[in-house]
Amino acid sequence: MRVDKFLKVSRLIKRRTLAKEICDSGRVEVNERKAKASTEVNVGDSLTIRFGQRTLTVKIDKIVEQIRKENVLELYSVLQDEKRQGSRDMQYEDDKDDLDD
Repeated sequence: MRVDKFLKVSRLIKRRTLAKEICDSGRVEVNERKAKASTEVNVGDSLTIRFGQRTLTVKIDKIVEQIRKENVLELYSVLQDEKRQGSRDMQYEDDKDDLDD
């Protein structure tokens, strides 16, 4: 299955057109390699998606063409869900250090 379709079916991204745009902008990786929308994914692959300040890594457990909303968590397991601090927060952290000197 194509990665953009998997993102839509799994409801990690709401619309397939948005999934395609995110893939083509280089914010999606399959097995630690940048993925285009047409990249094929298989069971066992790891999928990393960068949403602004958030990075989500999942392992694909099952691939189906359609699934009910209630059963969507059967498709993947979350390996890592991390939020990065924005550059503003880091700038303020640096300013605090300068004041202590």
